[in-house]
Amino acid sequence: MIAAPKPDLVTVNIDGVDLSVPKGTNVIEAAKLLHKDVPHYCYHPKLSVAGNCRMCMIEMGTPAFDPATKAPVIDPATGKQKINWIPRPQIGCGTTVSPGLHVKTSSPMVKDAREGVMEFLLINHPLDCPICDQAGECKLQEQATGYGRGYSRFIEEKNVKPKRTQLGPRVTLDDERCILCSRCVRFSKEIARDDVLGFVDRGSYSTLTCHPGKKLENNYSLNTVDICPVGALTSTDFRFKMRVWFLKQTHTLDIESSVGVNAVVWSREGTIYRLTPRRNDEVNDTWMADSGRILYKQVAATDRLTAVRLNGADTSLDIALNAAAALLKDGSVSIVGSGRASVEEQFLLKQLATPIGAQGHLVARTATGDKLLISADRNPNIRGALVTGLISQLPSAELKQLSREIDEGKIKTVVSHGEDLLAAGLTAAQLAKVAVIYIGTHANATSAAAQIVLPALHTYEKAGTFVNQQFRIQKFYAAVPGPQGATNDLVVLAKLVASTGASAPASEVHALWPSIAATVPALSSMLYKNIPDTGLLLDATAWAGLPFVEGESLHFKPAAVAAAEGARS
Repeated sequence: MIAAPKPDLVTVNIDGVDLSVPKGTNVIEAAKLLHKDVPHYCYHPKLSVAGNCRMCMIEMGTPAFDPATKAPVIDPATGKQKINWIPRPQIGCGTTVSPGLHVKTSSPMVKDAREGVMEFLLINHPLDCPICDQAGECKLQEQATGYGRGYSRFIEEKNVKPKRTQLGPRVTLDDERCILCSRCVRFSKEIARDDVLGFVDRGSYSTLTCHPGKKLENNYSLNTVDICPVGALTSTDFRFKMRVWFLKQTHTLDIESSVGVNAVVWSREGTIYRLTPRRNDEVNDTWMADSGRILYKQVAATDRLTAVRLNGADTSLDIALNAAAALLKDGSVSIVGSGRASVEEQFLLKQLATPIGAQGHLVARTATGDKLLISADRNPNIRGALVTGLISQLPSAELKQLSREIDEGKIKTVVSHGEDLLAAGLTAAQLAKVAVIYIGTHANATSAAAQIVLPALHTYEKAGTFVNQQFRIQKFYAAVPGPQGATNDLVVLAKLVASTGASAPASEVHALWPSIAATVPALSSMLYKNIPDTGLLLDATAWAGLPFVEGESLHFKPAAVAAAEGARS
C-alpha cells in the first residue's frame, strides 16, 4: 500500500495559540486539536456542510495589509501585525483554515451569539428529558448546560408536532424534538444514496418527513439515529429499553461480511441491548449497516447449544474431550474450520490438523454486495484462515472434496468448528458414515447428527481478531459471559491439540499470541495487546493474485482512503 504524501500545512491562530494543520481543515476540527470545543449540531465530519444550526459561532480575523503597498500593518500597541476582526460572528463549520487566520472560540461576542442560538432552539423543544430516549447522549442537553443562559424569557405555548411517527421499519420520529439540523437528510442522500427525507412547512412549523410514497427503509437507516444530536430519531428496537448510562461499552466487529466494520456492544449484567458503529476512518468512517446491528440477538437465541453431548446423551466436558481424543488418534480425520472463527481459533485448528495429518477445509458464503459496507464475501475472516495456513486457497460454497473422500472411505472422523455440514453440501447418509465432532454455538442438522457436541461461545462472548478484506487485522473483545454449559473455543481446541501428543498450547488470547507470532510469518511482528483499535494492515503480497469475491478494490471507500487515493492521482 502506497503511503499518502504529507499534506500541505497551514498555520492558524486559535485563542492565541499558533497551530499548523493540513490545508483545507475545517475550523471545528482544527480547534479540536487544541482541545477547544466549538459546539455544533448540523455539522458532521463525514457529511457536507449545511450551516443551518448556527451554533458553531466563532470570532474570526485575518492579518491586515496596507492596500497600496501590500506591507503588513503593525499594531503600535503590541508591535505585531494587526488583525482585522470581522465585526459579526461567523460559523465555524463553513470556514476552512487559511494562512494567518485568527479565531476566537470563547470571546464575549461568541458567548452571546451561542446563548441566543440556544434560546431559539429551545423555544419549541419539549421539556421531556426524563423520558427521552436520547437522555445521557443528547447534545442539546449537554450544550444547553454548557452554553445556554440558564433561564428562558419565553412564556408562549410551544408548537405541537407529530409524535411516534414511523419513518420506516426501524426508525421512529418524535418531531417535537427535531432541531432541523438536516444531518439525517444529508446522510440519506450522500451516503445511503436513498434521498427519501426532507422538511415541509416553514419556520416553527417545519417538520421532518419522508417524500410521498416512500419510507426510510434502506439498510443504513439506523445511522440517522446515531447522528441525530437530539432525541428526534430513535431506534424502534432499542426505544425505551435501557438508559445508556447503565450500559457497558465493548469494542467489537460486524461479523456479517469481510468489510470488518468497527462497532460497539452496549450491554448490562450479561444482556446485550444494542450494537452501534465505532469510528474508524480506515474502514467504515462512522457508519454501519442495519442488518449487522441485530446480530446480537443470536446470543440469546432459543437454539443456543448449552449441553455437552456424547452419542446423544448429556455428559461432562472432560468425558466428551476424551472421547474426541480417541477418535482423533484413530486417524483419517478431516477438519472443517469456519470463516466466522477468529484468527486465534483458526491457528489452533491448524495446530490440531498438523500432527494428525488432517486437511483443513473452509466453507464460502457469498451474496451480492451493496457497494457500501457489506461485501460479497459474507465471512468475516476468510483471510485469517489464509494467513494462519489453515487453508491454502479460497474455499467454495460446498465441501465437494470432503464429500468424495467420505464416499471413498478415506475419512472416518470430521471435526466441524461452527459449520453445518449438511448446509455445506454433505448428505445425511454421508454424515452417518463418519464420526462427527461438532464445536459450535447453535443447534443445526450437524449438531443433531454429531457423536460429540461441544457448545462454544459467540463472537460477543469472547476476544480475538479478524482479518478483513483489506487484510487489516482488527481486535474484538468479550462483551458478555457465555451461557452456562458453553466453553471458550480456545479452551476446547487447545485440549484437543494436546490430546494428539503435541505441546499443549495456551488457551487464552494474550498468552497464545507469542506462539502465533513465532509460527505465522505475516503476524510475526505483533502481539494482541499491541494491535491498535483501528487495526494493522498486513503484507498481503502472498495473496494478491487470489480472485477474492469483492475484487481488487473496496466498494465503500472511507474518507481517509479516498483522500489518499486522490492525493496520489
